Amino acid sequence: MPTHSTASRAIDIPADGRSDFDFFPGKWDVNHRRLQRRLAGDTNWDVFGGTCEVRPLLGGLGNVDDNVIELPHGAYRAATVRTFDPTTRQWSIWWIDGRNPLTIGVPMRGAFVDGVGTFLCEDVLDGRPIRVRFLWSEIEQNTARWEQAFSQDGGTSWETNWVMEFSRQL
Repeated sequence: MPTHSTASRAIDIPADGRSDFDFFPGKWDVNHRRLQRRLAGDTNWDVFGGTCEVRPLLGGLGNVDDNVIELPHGAYRAATVRTFDPTTRQWSIWWIDGRNPLTIGVPMRGAFVDGVGTFLCEDVLDGRPIRVRFLWSEIEQNTARWEQAFSQDGGTSWETNWVMEFSRQL
């Protein structure tokens, strides 16, 4: 029975965005930098470590990661679930915080353009409506960068409040 080579399988994958997170499965060390207070004019950052383990789901139409986040006042676990919709050509991203595992965050939605993934949603912070943006960038075989920013003016200006630098565990 004939089989497909790895090269022919790569050619068969539609160029619709479903492979955008193919770089991510595996084990990563994560360097975090997070503002202590958000949308408050704060310039004080906490710097801490963590790990992330990513597995594919749904035959490549999704992935899930398991995070250990080593905050200065104590570690916690969190998970991210990402799924791809071939019809809209967009990813949806849900965050699950292990400190409150009964609540799943508002889904971020977006796509990659020219190697940068931009994902947005409307949310609420301290009773105020905000826009949230995730950016995935600087993606290489063994490194990647994620950052989160909030906007309280509908996306005219953004405050980056969390940056994660990923390094693949070799």
